[in-house]
Amino acid sequence: MFFIVASVTSCQRGRYKSEIHKVQARENVKDTTWESYTAVTIDELPGFRYSKDPEISAYGGWKVFRSTATGFYRVEKRRGRWWIIDPEGYPYLNKAVCVFMPGTSDGQKSALIAKYGSEDNWVKRESDFLKEIGFNGTGSFGAIDLMRKNNIQWAYTLMARPMFEYKREHSKKYGKYEQAGFQGYRYDLVMAFDPEFDAYVEKAIAPCAQYANDRNMLGYYIDNELPWKKNALDRHLTYLGKTEPGYIAAKKWLDQRKGKDTSIEDVNDQDRLEFTGFYFETYIRKVSEALRKYDPNHLFLGCRFNKLSEVWDNPEIFRVAGKYMDIISINHYRHWEPDQSIMANWATWSGKPFLITEFYVKGEDSGLPNNAGAGWIVQTQEDRGLFYQNFTINLLKNKSCVGWHWFTYQDNDPTNFKASRSQRDSNKGIVDGNFVSYKPLVAYMSLLNNHTYELIQYLDKK
Repeated sequence: MFFIVASVTSCQRGRYKSEIHKVQARENVKDTTWESYTAVTIDELPGFRYSKDPEISAYGGWKVFRSTATGFYRVEKRRGRWWIIDPEGYPYLNKAVCVFMPGTSDGQKSALIAKYGSEDNWVKRESDFLKEIGFNGTGSFGAIDLMRKNNIQWAYTLMARPMFEYKREHSKKYGKYEQAGFQGYRYDLVMAFDPEFDAYVEKAIAPCAQYANDRNMLGYYIDNELPWKKNALDRHLTYLGKTEPGYIAAKKWLDQRKGKDTSIEDVNDQDRLEFTGFYFETYIRKVSEALRKYDPNHLFLGCRFNKLSEVWDNPEIFRVAGKYMDIISINHYRHWEPDQSIMANWATWSGKPFLITEFYVKGEDSGLPNNAGAGWIVQTQEDRGLFYQNFTINLLKNKSCVGWHWFTYQDNDPTNFKASRSQRDSNKGIVDGNFVSYKPLVAYMSLLNNHTYELIQYLDKK
C-alpha cells in the first residue's frame, strides 16, 4: 500500500500545477477525431484550500454535526443540501466502486490467487486500498456475501431484479421477440400491467429480508435501466394484442381520460407524457410495497435511470419517482460532465436527492481495444483522473447529489467470451486484469475523495 500513500502525498504537496486542463477525448472508438474538453480540478478552484483530513466516522460520515442516529442509513436535507445520514447520525456522501468482485474470468481468478492467495485475503486488502484512496462503499454487483463474511465495514448496495426475472418467463411465452430494445424487452415495453409479474416481485424481493438488520447495507436497487419510453402509450396500443394486459390497461386509461371509445388517432403529446407517469407508477408501486414489506429499514435507491432523451428530461417519471424512492439512481453516460440544468430538474421534479450509480472513462494507453461500453475514451490514465475530478466537482455543485459510483473496480478481460459484449474489452477499472492499480488515476481519485467534505463547504459558500 505504500506506493499509494506516496502518490497521494505528492498530490497534496503540489504535484499538480494550478492550470486549466485540456483533455483530448472522443465518445467512442468509431470517432476518428479527438476533441479538446476542459477538466477542472480542485487545485484550480479559486481560494480552495485543503489541509488536514476531516474527522470521519466509522462509516465514512463527516463529524461536523450529528443528527438522529437510527442505526441505518437514511436521508436528510440540511441548510438546503441533501445528505445521506450514516448509522451513527453523521452526514455522509457515498463514494463507491461498482463490481467490487474477486475476478469474473478464469484469468482474473488465477491472477487473484497468485497475488493474494485467497478471496478472503483479496477482499480485506483491496477494501483497505479503496478506503485509503477515499472510497467508502461499493456500488452495484459487489461481492456482498464475501464482504459480510469478512466483516468489511462500509456501505454496500444490492440489486433485486423482478422485471428482469419475469422477462425470461415472458420470452418463453412469446418466443423470439419481433422487436426488442438493447435491454431485451419486447417492443421496448416494461410488462408492468401483467398480473403474472406480481409473483416475480415477491420472489425477487423476498430475499432482501435477510439484510434487514445489517447496518452496512445502504439500500436497494430494483431492476436496472428499464426502457421507460416517452411513446409507451403508442407502443401499448399499436404493438400489443387486444387481449394482452398492457393493451387493455392503456386503452382503459385513454378511454377514461377522453370520456369516449378512443383510438390511436386520439393520442396527443400531453397524453403520452402523462401516461408515462401512470405506467411507471404501476411498476414502482408494486416493487416499493414489496421492498418495504421485506426490509423497512434501508433506502430504496430506485431503478437506475439512463437515457437523456427518454427519462432524464421526463418530469412525470421523476415526479412519480419522488413519491416512492428515497434516493433516485442515475447511470450517467454520453456526456463529458453533468449538466447543471438537467440535475436541477431532477431535484425540482422529484423533491428527492440523487446518486450517480455508474460513470467512467477509458484510457487509450491501457492497451485494451476499448470497443465495449458507453464511457468516453481519453489518451492517458492521468486524463482519466482529470475526468474524474472534473465530473465529481460538477456533481457537488448541485446540492441534491449525495454521491457517485465509479464503474468499475477491474478492467474487462478481453479473453472472457462468456461476458456480454458491453463488458468484454475495455479499460473501465481502477485496477487492471492482474490487480495492479493505475497510479495516475488513483492519485487524482484519492486527492478528490479525501477532501470531498472540505470541497462541499467551499462550494456551498460560493
